[in-house]
Amino acid sequence: MRKPNLSSIKQAKVITPAKDLATLEAELAEQENNLEVNLEDTVLRLSDYLSAVDMVIKQTFNHRVWVKAEIRNLSSKGGHYYFELAEKDDDGKVIASCRGNLWRFKAARVLAKFERATGMPLDRDLTVLLKVSAGFHAQYGFSLTIEDIDPSYTLGDLARQYAEMVDRLTGEGLLHLNQQLPAPFDIEHVLVIAPEKAAGLGDFQADADRLASTGACHFHYHNATFQGNHAPAEIRQAIVSAQQQFYDTYQHLPDLLVIIRGGGAVGDLAYLNDYELAALVAEQAIPVWVGIGHERDKVILDEVAHTSFDTPSKVIAAIGSHLAQLVSQTLQYRAQIKQAAQRQLNTAEQKTSRQLSQVQSQTIGQLTALRKDSDYAWRNIQQSAQRQVKQAIRLTSELRVQTQTSADQQLITAATYSQNHQKSVMQSAQQQVIQAQRDSEHLRDIVLLHRPSRVLKQGYTMLTDTKEKKILTSSTQLSPEQTVHIVLKDGKAKAQIIDVSTDQKATETSDMPTQPHNNI
Repeated sequence: MRKPNLSSIKQAKVITPAKDLATLEAELAEQENNLEVNLEDTVLRLSDYLSAVDMVIKQTFNHRVWVKAEIRNLSSKGGHYYFELAEKDDDGKVIASCRGNLWRFKAARVLAKFERATGMPLDRDLTVLLKVSAGFHAQYGFSLTIEDIDPSYTLGDLARQYAEMVDRLTGEGLLHLNQQLPAPFDIEHVLVIAPEKAAGLGDFQADADRLASTGACHFHYHNATFQGNHAPAEIRQAIVSAQQQFYDTYQHLPDLLVIIRGGGAVGDLAYLNDYELAALVAEQAIPVWVGIGHERDKVILDEVAHTSFDTPSKVIAAIGSHLAQLVSQTLQYRAQIKQAAQRQLNTAEQKTSRQLSQVQSQTIGQLTALRKDSDYAWRNIQQSAQRQVKQAIRLTSELRVQTQTSADQQLITAATYSQNHQKSVMQSAQQQVIQAQRDSEHLRDIVLLHRPSRVLKQGYTMLTDTKEKKILTSSTQLSPEQTVHIVLKDGKAKAQIIDVSTDQKATETSDMPTQPHNNI
């Protein structure tokens, strides 16, 4: 149904009665007085009395007037249409009612004109402006004969009702409530509410089945009637029960609720202009997409839904497009992640190679320097020992010459003394040589003991960071849950620091590393 446009509605015709109500009441009272005088003592048959009533009604209401009324019920038989008309007060209480008849010879023309102007068939619960004449029948009682129906008045009433509905939803903050929900990122489960065996549902389901066959999306169908006065209640019940059933099965709400109709008479759309249904759709916790099925027609559901489409085919097309875009975006992200990861791997590999080369170069350089230092110390020890030996030999020779000279001068008296002194000198020289040899060996042992491999074999270890680039020599370089490498004499190990305690006094008084391996 098109959204009613108040500006396009012509002012309903109002026909003034030939006589006002006071005049009619006065005439009726005068006639009643006359009848009371003439018929007070007369006994009449019921048919005669009702015929008199019929005559009075025909004489008094012998003209047609426009009457506003609500159609409480409507039925047809043999081409004739039978109405139950009523008027209600502001509280909805019926304050007047009667029957109405639209005879066959006028019904086709009047109803066709009404449907062309309003886009909907004449039905119950509509407020209409009827051109009627009063009638009374002795057997069937009082009724109104309907001569014409003004569709412009009904359009105006529908437009008023539509506008009041929009104003109420706006005032309650419901009109755009569902539209504020974010569009679903991934549409995996879709609840579909549609009339059973509707043409629009068939078109929707054909494309939906192709999507479901790929595993990209799952559709859960529930049926409800979309025409007739009971349609809004059935649709509301279908929405509530469908979501409850889905939640009981999956323990979460679906990603999308779809309400589609498709096909059918344009006039049937009026049944969807229901406040309770619109409020329920607006208050949904998930986005609601609707496709009612007419490009130029709009109902209140289009106003409150998250997204509105012309037809069910456009709804399923939008779902497919959304999923295709999501797949394309996902593939693009995957390619970007793969490229970034490959770049990081290449960078890490190059960095690791450089670090390994640096470690190897530094290790070889340090070992070479230590080997040179060891060789130099050994040569110094050997040279020192040789000098000391030569010096001892020289001293011994000098002492021997002196002894021989002294012995020549004091041969007799000093012979014994010379021999004893020679022995003493030889012992001293030997002790000095032995001491020099011991010193040399001691220095050699010190050098050998400080070799990296020797230090590691004695139970010492070397700590490095996880990349083995940096040697850790201080507790300040450690932190809880830090991962370190432990270099042992025959391999490596990886460990995680649990706790770190710092010897503040040792830190302040010594700058020398406590582990022999720190110089490696």
